[in-house]
Amino acid sequence: MVTSTALPEWARAWGAPVAEARLKTQPADFKVVEQLGYELDGVGEHLWLWLEKTGHNTEWVVNALAKHWQLPPKAFGYAGKKDRQAVTQQWISVHLPGRADPDWSSLPWEGVRVMTAKRHGRKLQTGGLAGNRFELCLRDCQGDRTEIEQRLCRLAEEGVPNYFGPQRFGKAGQNLAAATAWLKQPRKRLPRHLRGLYLSALRSALFNDVLSQRVQHGTWQQALPGDVLMTQTGGCFVAEALDEALCQRMADGALSPTGLLSGRGALMTQGQPRDWEQSVIAAHPLWQNGLEKAGMKQARRALRLFASEMAWQWADETTLKLTFALPAGSYATTLLREWVQV
Repeated sequence: MVTSTALPEWARAWGAPVAEARLKTQPADFKVVEQLGYELDGVGEHLWLWLEKTGHNTEWVVNALAKHWQLPPKAFGYAGKKDRQAVTQQWISVHLPGRADPDWSSLPWEGVRVMTAKRHGRKLQTGGLAGNRFELCLRDCQGDRTEIEQRLCRLAEEGVPNYFGPQRFGKAGQNLAAATAWLKQPRKRLPRHLRGLYLSALRSALFNDVLSQRVQHGTWQQALPGDVLMTQTGGCFVAEALDEALCQRMADGALSPTGLLSGRGALMTQGQPRDWEQSVIAAHPLWQNGLEKAGMKQARRALRLFASEMAWQWADETTLKLTFALPAGSYATTLLREWVQV
């Protein structure tokens, strides 16, 4: 039996939360709208569905559609899994080679509706979108309003550490616990989706450990000699020396220091950034060896996260409505933990 693993209290950048509140008291309190970032072809073997769902997670909807239209689940694609306790709008693609569009105008499940559909030449891949826009309603907010708004202003201007959110590790850290137990039984075979889930949990925990070290040392926003820096388009290079132009690009948000996504290969970092990454790897040899044996290749992830279009409004004395957009692969909970306990 797999038990839960208490997740580390990864370091906060801006101090303890300045408020307490309730979130997701009803699905409408947590709205997510995908931002695709590119146009669909209008032709091709894949039908892309723009759907809204309430009270269902993405996997449930995909499995329901597959059964309803008598298609294998592998025919479907989506960019990311969306929560059940939310109102979410997202794209789901369906591979229909040589087949007419199924009737999507009226589906038999409450809380699921397709708003439009369009053909495209490719399947929607995991992470294949620009980002997500969030509309949150936080109820019963307890805290000084001035302190809350000052903290929100700071987050909007200076960003937050780009941690993987707790949902990455399963309820009460169960995915991390199950992954650790699996690595201790190397002959145990897992279904493909579980294997991917566990490897992602391990990799994410190691990244968060590296980032937490940088937060504790006050360097998560800084470029250090030997850092691997990431451009806004995802390209990476080693900062062997820090000149004025590079520092200005950092200040403008055009560059970000990165942290390790563990796997096979030599570390790209040098100097102190390399020492921090090596210390995390050394502390978790079982996880690191498991990722390497599974064939995971090293990658990089930005250490800092900026929310765009961030705005807030008090609906009443204790109800705050907060809107913002985040790039793909980042978490609303990561932003929330820097100012509110929910």
